[in-house]
Amino acid sequence: MQKNNFLRSFCCFLLFALSLVTTAQETNNVVPLLNYIQQLEQNFNIRISYVNKDIESFNIQPSASTSLGEILKYISKKTDLTLTKLNERYYALSKENTISIHAKILDNYEQNTVNGATIEVLESNIATVTDATGYFSLNNVPKDAILRIRFIGFKTMHISAKELDSNNPIKTFLLSQHYVALKEVIVSKFLTTGLSKSKDGSIVLNTTNFGILPGLIEPDVLQTVQALPGIKSSNETVSDINVRGGTNDQNLVLWEDIKMYQSGHFLGLISAFNPYLTNSVTIIKNGTSPQFGDGISSVIDMRTNNKVDNSFLGGGFNMISADVYAQVPITKKSAFQFSARRSITDFLNSPTYNRYFDKTFQDSDIDKNTTNNDITREEDFYFYDITAKVLYNITEKQKLRFSFIHMNNALDYQETNANNETALSKLDQQNTSFGGSLESRWTSRFSTKVNAYRTSYNLNTKAISNNKEQELQQTNKVLENGLKLNTNYKLTNKISLLNGYQLIETGILNLTNVTLPPYRKNIKGVIRTNSIYSEIDYKSTRLNARAGVRVNHIENINTFKRWIVEPRLNVNYNLATHFNANILGEFKSQSTNQIIDLEQNFLGVEKRRWILADEDQLPITTSKQLSLGFNYDKNSLYIGIEGFYKDVEGISTQTQGFQNQDQFNGEIGKYNITGIEFLINKKTTSYSTWLSYTYNINNYTFKAITPNTFPNNLDITHTVTFAGTYNYKDFRFGLGINYNSGKPYTEPKEGENALDLFSFPTKINYKEPNSSRLPNYLRADISALYNFKLNKTCKATFGASILNILNKENILNRYYRVTEQDEIETIESASLGITPNISFRVSF
Repeated sequence: MQKNNFLRSFCCFLLFALSLVTTAQETNNVVPLLNYIQQLEQNFNIRISYVNKDIESFNIQPSASTSLGEILKYISKKTDLTLTKLNERYYALSKENTISIHAKILDNYEQNTVNGATIEVLESNIATVTDATGYFSLNNVPKDAILRIRFIGFKTMHISAKELDSNNPIKTFLLSQHYVALKEVIVSKFLTTGLSKSKDGSIVLNTTNFGILPGLIEPDVLQTVQALPGIKSSNETVSDINVRGGTNDQNLVLWEDIKMYQSGHFLGLISAFNPYLTNSVTIIKNGTSPQFGDGISSVIDMRTNNKVDNSFLGGGFNMISADVYAQVPITKKSAFQFSARRSITDFLNSPTYNRYFDKTFQDSDIDKNTTNNDITREEDFYFYDITAKVLYNITEKQKLRFSFIHMNNALDYQETNANNETALSKLDQQNTSFGGSLESRWTSRFSTKVNAYRTSYNLNTKAISNNKEQELQQTNKVLENGLKLNTNYKLTNKISLLNGYQLIETGILNLTNVTLPPYRKNIKGVIRTNSIYSEIDYKSTRLNARAGVRVNHIENINTFKRWIVEPRLNVNYNLATHFNANILGEFKSQSTNQIIDLEQNFLGVEKRRWILADEDQLPITTSKQLSLGFNYDKNSLYIGIEGFYKDVEGISTQTQGFQNQDQFNGEIGKYNITGIEFLINKKTTSYSTWLSYTYNINNYTFKAITPNTFPNNLDITHTVTFAGTYNYKDFRFGLGINYNSGKPYTEPKEGENALDLFSFPTKINYKEPNSSRLPNYLRADISALYNFKLNKTCKATFGASILNILNKENILNRYYRVTEQDEIETIESASLGITPNISFRVSF
């Protein structure tokens, strides 16, 4: 055995020695090209012309051939110089600086040809476009040139010219579509362009590439998400979105990784986020990554443009507001982004504004159509929002971002009677947030992201009575600081690992002050949440699986400490070609909720105030959810069905909007919801039509209420949407019909038992909670857009829409109150009537 090892070692040494000798011999035989050419001229009696600087840097090993032709070909091959024969004796040797190139461009999703993509040779005037097959060719391109390939809706690609030399086989390159930058996609066009469905079950909205939806002429973020199954607003607002039967405060709304405590303008009818600067929105209903805490019903994650080299400018107006937005490069590594929007309602009473105003202030103390000549009314209502972002690429692998957003709603209402007595009511709502992030890619496998933010929310209302003897002031303030660290490590090409830590400190103040009779209530609280989380992600051809856990330590400085463990699961499996199944599951919790101040508190306008859990009067709200779904997508047809079960504990009657005998009790209970969501979508390049249906059974359980189990306030059993969009040249049209069964409410008892006249104040005796139903809801909407060019650099869009084109009066809510004459008054909230709107926009 030792002898064999010795022989092997000796042979290896011998081979190594021979290779060294051979290399040394080759090195010793290398001569300057200039000397070799002079030797050839003498040997073959020829003359070779050249420029000294083109060949003086080359060294060459002389050819073993004796043929002049073969020797000259050998020199050209070894040096990449071009040899031209002038006649039998004279030759020219030159350095060729240009080449001819060709290639083929396809898209990376279905590998369709990309017709009309622009190919530019940087730092030159050479350019062309791809033909119908995606092919292109160029001549006289510098060898060291870089080509830039661009096409609308796709990521820009840069390629070296040497890769495309016409002497090489034609190469095919795949352009990456813009909306698949973050997630793998099952459905690239979901209902309309700009909407896509990812393999993890989330929906991604790309506003840059957004098409059209019925009733929408602008990609309003929070309006658009309501087109998806399982998401709706029971009161036709964007600030009260109900996802799978949950209340609006159970949605985690993020803007640039910053938690938002305000999401709407015009008391919730308009989204507070500029849709033209919001580049992408991800909506997650279940199977959430453990990096997201809070939001037991959904996550709505909004992101603005994140590329430094992008430059754009645009603006426009509709019948409610006007806005402008832009991104301006500062240097090659930095850019500044901003947007500003303001309502025009305080100086233009458009039909759209009047419809919105009537809906918001119906059955309130404000009545624009009053016929009482003895009373003078003045109202001043406006809103605005401002955003800014600084983008700086420290290096190619490190990106620094700073973001800022401020939004404001203001209402001043003054009423003067015949005795010159004045009543004044004011409402001011503001949200100011700023934050920053640093993304770093340390290696090809390891990256980190650090994010920090501070958000402040203020709601102030004041009401002064006619005799000025009584003043009511209510204040709700939220101040939150957040810090988050994510690490991503790619273990293999299929497996990656996410780990992270998050710290959130939330302080909330609720102040109520009444002058007559004197009353003051001031509640302050702070909750600090420390969370660690870990997630493993596996991706293969057929299986995409993600599993993780989040561990929260929640501490209310004054009252409690609690540990909560939240496992998460997200699995998508390709059962067959075009056919996928997914299983999603999650445990989640949240320590902030909104209590609802009902109509009689302020001008007849409902207000929502944020409060903290204290594990006494209001516990931490927790949820468990599991869903199973199947998706089929082939060519132009998509069919999806998903069943789910959700159980939510730790809710209060004060956070659910009760308007019966239980609204002030503060009872603690839970709700569970079982449902099925179905969608069928037929789509082509020119049209898309879909039918969606949602079935829910949503019940409360409160041990202190009789009966213990009864329908949830948001129990809408059946929801149906039938809609379609059509594109013709530069026109886009959308038409849709929405139907749902009525939500439950509580009626008073009949006859003499309706009132308890022996109580003070007089109370209503109700039937069993939510034992009655509102009439069914039906609304049809239509919209149209026309795109055109004002010049070579300026694009314009004109849009028109009509909400509720049938002008059907839908009852959204019904409740009862006792008048001064001890009679029961029925109060109903109706939907928007027929509401037209137009818009005009330009972009550069």
